[in-house]
Amino acid sequence: MATILEMTAEIVSAHASMSNMTKEELVSELNDVYAALNALEKGEEVAVPTEEQGNEPAVSRKKAFGRDKIYCMICGKGMKTLARHLKTTHDMTPAAYRKQFDIPRSQSLAAKKYSETRRQMAIDRGLGENLAKARASRAKKK
Repeated sequence: MATILEMTAEIVSAHASMSNMTKEELVSELNDVYAALNALEKGEEVAVPTEEQGNEPAVSRKKAFGRDKIYCMICGKGMKTLARHLKTTHDMTPAAYRKQFDIPRSQSLAAKKYSETRRQMAIDRGLGENLAKARASRAKKK
């Protein structure tokens, strides 16, 4: 049977291969997984922090919505968009996230720079023109 250290390395390497992690996050993950496996081996109960324990956001709303990154107010991770992160990491919908932290629907859950880049890419490809043509075609059919 594998040692706790080997199992920890295997679990964390599998997680790290599927998501980007900073050096600090990687070390923290190693410590947390090792402590949990060690507690399980001793027959102790593993304390798992839940998101509902502290309704205090990890990041202030002002810092959460930046130009280059948007930060998750639950865990504090920064990324370009939040929707996928919320579903995969926190099993939460964007609507539930908005409700929990009282975020208005007018506030985008994507970084401003990312949205601007995607908008410009759509304009350059002429996607707006294609949409207008499709709408005109539908209107003629009716």
